Amino acid sequence: MIELYTWGTPNGRKVSIMLEECALPYNVHRIDIGKGDQFKAEYLALNPNGKIPSIVDPDGPQGKPIAMMESGAILIYLADKTGRFFPERDKYLVLQWLMFQMGGVGPMFGQAHHFLRAKKDEVPYGSERYGKEAKRLYGVMDRHLAGTPYLAREYSIADIATYPWVARHEWHRVDLAEFPHVKRWFDAIAARPAVARGMAVPFLN
Repeated sequence: MIELYTWGTPNGRKVSIMLEECALPYNVHRIDIGKGDQFKAEYLALNPNGKIPSIVDPDGPQGKPIAMMESGAILIYLADKTGRFFPERDKYLVLQWLMFQMGGVGPMFGQAHHFLRAKKDEVPYGSERYGKEAKRLYGVMDRHLAGTPYLAREYSIADIATYPWVARHEWHRVDLAEFPHVKRWFDAIAARPAVARGMAVPFLN
């Protein structure tokens, strides 16, 4: 049984979606980042960076327990463990779009969340900078998805990583109708039962 330490954020939901897609049994430990649970000593022992998510797999490589942090690394680990959603023929294509999410979509959408939604006082410079960058990234995805059903041809960890961030498109002040290929991709992934179950963990907004 994999132990999942998470909260209801896009990064957290990446891993719960992957666990559901792979039908791996897991226990959920709620790390309330609003209360600072991520900075408690027992959690820092698992994740020195004090972020969510983390996992502990008692059946890791060579049958030994392993603790993992960083959502992208966890997705790669689970894909390797199960042989799913990381096709060998498109390995580097998947990695390319996974890194696009890790280095672009995640950080920039996160800043958009802060300036466009969480910040109580409007900061015009931040709102414009990160709002424009979020829309630029939607445009990159839209142009790419015009020629492929998923980010790396077939459904993969690249899509699993990106979907929970796009699920907050309203936080970015983005109407998906402006990006029809992203909307088609988004709707197809949203229809997957495992994605719906993973998005409900740990039952937070």
